[in-house]
Formats: sequence, C-alpha cells, structure tokens
Amino acid sequence: MREVTPDAPRGVMQPPAPLREHGVVDPGDYSASAPVRPYSEDPRGLPDDVKARMLNVGVMADETAGRSGTFVQIDHTPVHVSLAQDGIELMSVRDALKKHEWLSDLWWGAVDAAADRYTSFVDDQAESNGYFIRALPGQKTLFPVQACLYLGTEGLAQSVHNIIIAEEGSELHIITGCTTGPHHQSGLHLGVSEFYVRKGAKLTFTMIHNWEPGIAVRPRTAVIVEAGATFISNYVIMRPVQDLQMNPVARCVGEGATVRFNSVLAGFPGGKIDAGSKVYLDAPGARTEIVSRAIVTGGEIIARGYIEGNAPDVKGHLECRGLILNDGGVIHAVPELRGTVAGIDLYHEAAVGKIAEEEVQYLMARGLTRDEAASTIVRGFLHVDIEGLPDALNAELQHAIESSEKDLM
Repeated sequence: MREVTPDAPRGVMQPPAPLREHGVVDPGDYSASAPVRPYSEDPRGLPDDVKARMLNVGVMADETAGRSGTFVQIDHTPVHVSLAQDGIELMSVRDALKKHEWLSDLWWGAVDAAADRYTSFVDDQAESNGYFIRALPGQKTLFPVQACLYLGTEGLAQSVHNIIIAEEGSELHIITGCTTGPHHQSGLHLGVSEFYVRKGAKLTFTMIHNWEPGIAVRPRTAVIVEAGATFISNYVIMRPVQDLQMNPVARCVGEGATVRFNSVLAGFPGGKIDAGSKVYLDAPGARTEIVSRAIVTGGEIIARGYIEGNAPDVKGHLECRGLILNDGGVIHAVPELRGTVAGIDLYHEAAVGKIAEEEVQYLMARGLTRDEAASTIVRGFLHVDIEGLPDALNAELQHAIESSEKDLM
C-alpha cells in the first residue's frame, strides 16, 4: 500500500480561534500521574467493572465481531489494541509518532497547544497518550472502530491526545466512549482530538460520555475537511457530570466540503454543561448543519452553535432546541451566524420550552399513563435523524439515549 505523507501546511492552514475558558477548573488541583496499567492481549481479560462501564458507552469488550478494531486506554496507559481489518491503522499515538516521521507535522496542527490552560497542560505532560486511527487511501471500514478512554484513578487529570486521519477517498467510522469508574468523587478528563479528512473521504465520529457527578471534562477538538470530503460528529451525554465545556471547531478548506454536528445533551441538578460547535466555511460550495437537543431536570446547559461563511455559495443551518422538565433547570441557547462575503446562505432556529400539556393529554386519551406520555414525548424530542450514519453506530446512539430515559424522568 502506498504511504501517504501529508504536507504540513494542509494541517495548519489557519489555526482555529482560541477556545474560551469556562468555569474554575484548574488542572493543578488534580494529580498528573497514575500507575501503569497491565496490558491485556484479549479485551475479555479486562476487569469486569471496566467492561461494564465500557458497554454503557457503546464499546464492547466481550464481543468484538462487529468492530473493525478496538482501543482501550485506562488513565494514561493503552491496555488493549487490536485490529480486525486491513487498510486501517490503529495504535497508541505515541507509537504512531515513532512509526511515522511525518506525523509530527500534524501534531498540534489543527488544535493550538497554547489555546488555553487545558491544551497547555496536555502539551506539557510526558505521560499523555491517546489513539491514532487512520484509514489508508480508498479503504473503507466494514464495521466501526471502537475506542474507550477510561478514567480509573481517583483525583487524576487524565491527559489524552488523539489523531484521526481519513486519507483520500477513504471511509472511516468510529465510536468512542469516555467514562470513569463507578463512585468516583473527583477527576478531570482532558481530551485533545485532531481530525484530518482528506479529499473525497468520509469520516463519522460518534462519542458517548458517561461520567460521575464529581468529574470535570474539557475536550478540545479541531477538524480540517478537504475538498469533497464529509465529516459527521455525533455527541451524546445523558448522565450527570459536574462541569463540562467543549466547543469543537471544524474548517471546510476544500471546495464542496461538508460538516455535520449532532449533539444530545442532558442536564441534571448541580451540573453544568457548556457545549457547542463551530464551523468555518472557507471554501466555495461548503456545507454545514449543526443540530443540538438539550433537556434538563436541573442544573444548566449552554447550547452554542457558530457558523461563519467566508466563501461564495456556502450553506449553513443551525438548530438549537431545549426542553425544561423541572423548575430549577436552565437552558441558554446561543446560535451565532457570521457572513463575510456575498452569495452565502446561513440560517438558524432556536427554541426552549416545556412539555406541552395538550400533547400529554392527547397521548393519555389513547391509553398511556401520564408518565408514559411524558416519556414518549421526551423520546421523540431527543431523536435526531442522522443521514449517512451506519446501522451499527445508529443502534449504539439510540441505545445510549434510551437507556438514560429513566434518569431523566
């Protein structure tokens, strides 16, 4: 197979705008070191409690037949890596940096290492690790590649740096689950992810989070999408978390590039979620859609969306919808559009409300109890129709949402 060596400028065309800091979360308040974990050649040999938590975020350890590859990292240690398909590379990012000299040109090429205190902290940590996933030119994954980032040490600041590359004409599907041990009281997850979607490639990335109420989370993500390529991101968090802030940035740098961000967020008492997506349409004919669903029983959700059109004939749609189930919950929708040239088409819609009593009464008149009617309405509200999502990923996405309904209701 021909080796493709990306040129450095392709990853650093324009550095993303710095991410705004949020909340008083200081990495220095957490431990930076964790014990080295034992490696397991077979994922079935991982501890039962770890496998149970992995399963809750769509990562299967006991049955991997429906996956093209599996990567598991506990704290800073990759504890299992396996691959079931040719044409795909999967390894720890540290091993990938040793194998591919050209990868150093993409290391901190999409995300600015000095963007904020969290990226700087990850950059400074010698122990930080993560996954490297790459689809070679023209290759297509038969099944999703799965990865789990597990925070297993109490009070740890887990530093993760991932690089994902879909080479020209390839198709890559990934499901990533991020979780922690049950009953953890304190911890910080710092996850830097850099995506490079080459000409005519397609990359779908589904991320499911399942934390504990004492965990703070700061993902930092940037995506470079070239001509005719497609990037689809699906994010789900349906369990309590103390404080989460994320605002992934995607840049459409090639003509006809397409980006879609879909988010399903649930807020609980005492928690705060500030989640959004930014897309820069920097090439003619680029397209984007940002869709978020936010639902709160307490706590606060800030649902952001930003689209900027910088080239002719670009189109963008931004949709933020929120549902407040109980008093005490807060949803703040922040849709933003910015156009810098003529001939663009950008629009947004946003709505925040409650379950309509007439809808509840309508369903009750057809034999449902009040709780069943409310649950049905919530389920319909949270459903996001994702075009082009493989059946296996769609099933995991819906399972993650449906398994959390009891907590919401």
